Amino acid sequence: MLGISEDCGASGAVLDAESDRATELLAAMEAVPVGDPSRAALRDRAIEAWLPMARRLANRYGNRGVPGDDLMQTATVGLIKAVDRFDPAHGFGFGGFAVPTILGELKRYFRDRVWMIRVPRRLQEMRPAISAANIELTQTLRRSPSLADIAAHLGLTENAVLEGLEGARAYHTVSLSTPLLTDGTRELSDTLGTDDHAYALAEDRIALRLALARLSERELRILTLRFYGNLTQADIARQIGISQMHVSRLLSRSLLKLRHCLEAPGDHESLPADVVAGLHEAGRADMMEPCRTSATPRSSVSSPPSCASSARNRM
Repeated sequence: MLGISEDCGASGAVLDAESDRATELLAAMEAVPVGDPSRAALRDRAIEAWLPMARRLANRYGNRGVPGDDLMQTATVGLIKAVDRFDPAHGFGFGGFAVPTILGELKRYFRDRVWMIRVPRRLQEMRPAISAANIELTQTLRRSPSLADIAAHLGLTENAVLEGLEGARAYHTVSLSTPLLTDGTRELSDTLGTDDHAYALAEDRIALRLALARLSERELRILTLRFYGNLTQADIARQIGISQMHVSRLLSRSLLKLRHCLEAPGDHESLPADVVAGLHEAGRADMMEPCRTSATPRSSVSSPPSCASSARNRM
């Protein structure tokens, strides 16, 4: 304890000496007429005399994610403002005016420049209040305080404390390019989800499955041979035993029927209940299974859904 007291005493003595020296220089500057070359020199000497104290004040805000040079520059700006605004005629020492001025400049810097995302000042001021309350309540209660404990301690509602905690997250942000592995092969953005186009495909499958249930067996077979079997209308006509023109008319009618079903939401409600239930129950089963039994593919196709997509594209 004795060593701490001696350090505090030495620090106070240094502050008093620097304050007295700066006060004398500023008093001498006030005595010099405006425009005199020596006035600027006295001002510079006063600023230089207090630079060590400005550095010590800036160091109080170290380890907060801000470069030391930026803190020192901000403290120096506050010191220059204090020198230019100080009036020795008020009878107070320079230190009592300069310290609050420099600290105020540092606090404004953290308020206006350090936050990665600008939030209302009310939320900015809640961040240190919540942090201080958390530390104090942890020591008092000997456990981590709850949201209700912090709200009661600060005289706020729980929703207000939650809002302050959410706002505090804007103080620091992490770049999406932050590497997750030492070799840099994976970044934070690689772990984030993206739009899954399979959801839209699943909706299309369900809608088309309901629409296909409205087609007759012959219409479904013709669509299968055309879009999954990749047969020409002439080939289809020979297989089914009808004219090519009749195949063309049946294809147009079938596609028009499918389009009407797909563009009319809820139109499947008129289907028999057992048909709708069976279609939904099929779920992930191959919706074009009837196509496989009705036709022999003419060319290699990866999966039956190509029949559905081709039919929909041609509509």
